Amino acid sequence: MLSPNKIPNLPIITPENSPFGVTVFVKRLDLVHPLVSGNKFFKLKYNLQHARKKGHDTLLTFGGAYSNHIYATSAATKSDNFKAIGIIRGEATTELNPTLSFAKKNGMLLSYMDRKQYRQKHTTEVINMLHKEFGDFYLIPEGGTNQLAIKGAMEILTEEDQEMDYICSSIGTGGTISGLIGSALSHQKVLGFSSLKGRFIIQEVEQLLRKYHIRPSCGWEIFTNYHFGGYAKHHPDLIDFIKNFNKKFQIPLDPIYTGKLFYGAMDLLKNNYFPEGSKVLLIHSGGLQGVEGFNLRHHENI
Repeated sequence: MLSPNKIPNLPIITPENSPFGVTVFVKRLDLVHPLVSGNKFFKLKYNLQHARKKGHDTLLTFGGAYSNHIYATSAATKSDNFKAIGIIRGEATTELNPTLSFAKKNGMLLSYMDRKQYRQKHTTEVINMLHKEFGDFYLIPEGGTNQLAIKGAMEILTEEDQEMDYICSSIGTGGTISGLIGSALSHQKVLGFSSLKGRFIIQEVEQLLRKYHIRPSCGWEIFTNYHFGGYAKHHPDLIDFIKNFNKKFQIPLDPIYTGKLFYGAMDLLKNNYFPEGSKVLLIHSGGLQGVEGFNLRHHENI
C-alpha cells in the first residue's frame, strides 16, 4: 500500500525579505513519494484501495504520451501488485519517450488509440470495446479525477495549513482543486491557476463540486490568464522564470503545471493581490517527471 513521506511547509518569502508584507510557503508534494509524487499520490490512493476491495487485479486508465498520470499509475500499480493498462492518445512510435519507457518498465501494457476515438473514451461504446479487448478491469479516468480522487485530494491540506489565508494550486482536470475547495476552511480562499487555454475549466470545476455534493465553506477563484498558450506550449518567459526560481530557492518546477502556478502567484504578489500580513500556501503538485521529455522535445535544459 502507498505510504506518504511527511512534508513540512517551506517558507520562501517572509515579510522581512519582501516589500509586500506577505509570507509565502510551499507544500512540496513532489517529495511525498519517490515515484508516485505530488497530487497523483492522493488521487490514486483510494482508487487502489477500492479496486482491491472489489476484487480487481487490473487497472486501466488513459493519458497522453507525456502524462504524469500514466507515469504515476504505472508506479503505483507495480507497488501494489496490480496489472496496468495505459490507453495512450495518438499513434505508437518506434522509440518510447521517458514517460512511456518508465511506464512500460513498470509492467504497464501500452495500447494506443487514435485521437478521434480517444475523444469518445468516456462513452459506453468505447468502454465496452476495451472490455472486449482486455477483459475485466477497474477503470480510472484520464488524469485520475473521480470521486475517490477528490476524496484523496481533500487530505492534501493538514492541520498545519489551517493558519494559511490563501491556498494556491495548478489545475489540469480539476480534481485536485475540487478536493482543496472541499477541505479548506471558511477563513481561507483557494486560488486555481489553469494550465489550459480558455475559461471552460471554471464550469468544469463547478460541475465537479455539484456532482460530488461538495459544499465549500471557503471562497475560491480560478485564474485563466497564466496558461502561456495552453497545455504543453513552449514559452521563453515561463522557461526563464522556472530556471530563475530554481536557482533562487532550489525548488524545481515543471513547465506544464507548477511553473504556471508559481509564476501566476508571484505575479499576484507583485500586483498587491494579497493583503498585507497574508499567509499564502503554494501546492507543488509534482509532475517533474515530464521535464526530461519536455527538454528533449524543445531542446531546453530546465
